[in-house]
Amino acid sequence: MNTENFIELINEKKFAEIKKNLIDMNEYDIATLLQELDNDDIIKVFRLLPKEMATDVFVNLEQDIQQELISRLNKKEAATIIEDMFTDDAADLFEEMPAIMVTSLLSSVDKETRNDINKLLRYPDNSAGSLMAIEYIHLKKGLTIQESLDRIRKQKEDFVSYDSCFVTDNSRKLLGWVSIKNLLVNDPDTLIDDIMEDCEHSINTLMDQEDVAKLFQDYNYSTLPVVDSEDRLVGIITVDDIIDILEEEATEDMEKMAAIVPTEKSYDKTTVFETFKARIPWLLLLMISATFTGGIIAGFEEQLSAYTILTAFIPMLMDTGGNAGGQASVSIIRALSLNDIEFKDILKVMWKESRVAILCSITLAVCNFVKILLIDRTSVLVAAVVCCTLAVTVLIAKLIGCTLPMVAKKLGFDPAVMASPFITTIVDACSLLVYFKIASILLGL
Repeated sequence: MNTENFIELINEKKFAEIKKNLIDMNEYDIATLLQELDNDDIIKVFRLLPKEMATDVFVNLEQDIQQELISRLNKKEAATIIEDMFTDDAADLFEEMPAIMVTSLLSSVDKETRNDINKLLRYPDNSAGSLMAIEYIHLKKGLTIQESLDRIRKQKEDFVSYDSCFVTDNSRKLLGWVSIKNLLVNDPDTLIDDIMEDCEHSINTLMDQEDVAKLFQDYNYSTLPVVDSEDRLVGIITVDDIIDILEEEATEDMEKMAAIVPTEKSYDKTTVFETFKARIPWLLLLMISATFTGGIIAGFEEQLSAYTILTAFIPMLMDTGGNAGGQASVSIIRALSLNDIEFKDILKVMWKESRVAILCSITLAVCNFVKILLIDRTSVLVAAVVCCTLAVTVLIAKLIGCTLPMVAKKLGFDPAVMASPFITTIVDACSLLVYFKIASILLGL
């Protein structure tokens, strides 16, 4: 059913037909449909959902719509949704809500849910502890396979991971893991100790979410255990949480590379003023830094007046240098994020980029030399000045583009900050200095 038909049914108040259609739909599709409606219609349709579907639809909604919806539900309805949600999802929702609303909602849920949510909210933002699910089944050492399966059946509501269970001792210290496959194919009287495997990796509650995501990527995990400082199992993280992290981190890097202050809101949910605040700091910084290039041009005004044709090639030189530096920086930033290179590889990277720069600069210089002589019809000396500058500028740009992100990461900064806009400003100044220096030598200015 498309959105127009759905809105028509709402306007005609055919709620029985709406409910019938909802029952046959997937929860994600319902959430997508709800997000196309206005807030008043969302609450009407959401209240038509069967109780067993409502929470699944709710968790698929965008966070700002979740907040709006939960604020419009009465306390009993809101408490039912929150108690049915996995605790990590509920904690994520509360993190973005006003404190007064959080307090009100927490007071309406049962004590166990409230304690679980508060526990997660105490962990630092972007840490494994704030990300983990605490609804999981752990099996104790000494159980048979039959006893383990009985335990899983009794706690099926807490069964977040569908491919493995983690094994602990009586004090909940992590001992290993056992796959569901092995629980199903082995003799029911077999002890899980005999089929248990060691955990090669576990996650500390304070580990940064980027490091957690890296573990999942490198080893293709679907689930990992989270332990506290005493190696006691306190939660698990599943791959669906990692997909969200990777999306967030990729978006943040792209924003930084475009000289935008990162924001957690999607573009269509961001107001004009919020967009302005995210963009203006870097624009101001880059504008001020760009005044140095203007100062360089002003300092060589006398030389330019003697060869005014030189002015025509300044934009091309600056743009080419910026593009060359941007190519190198994006490649290095990506390699750093994938751990393909480290700071100790900086000399190897510089050597590689310098060879790439030489090949690029020769090709560009030759093509430009022919173009200047045949199309611009300037003197050979002017063409030589421009093409020599172009070659040197590309080399400088590539070296700056590859080294700045690596230095930034070594100093503890995000390499994405050293992306195209910042590097372009530096390369612009360098290209002008090189241009006027070469012009002074070859043209005798």
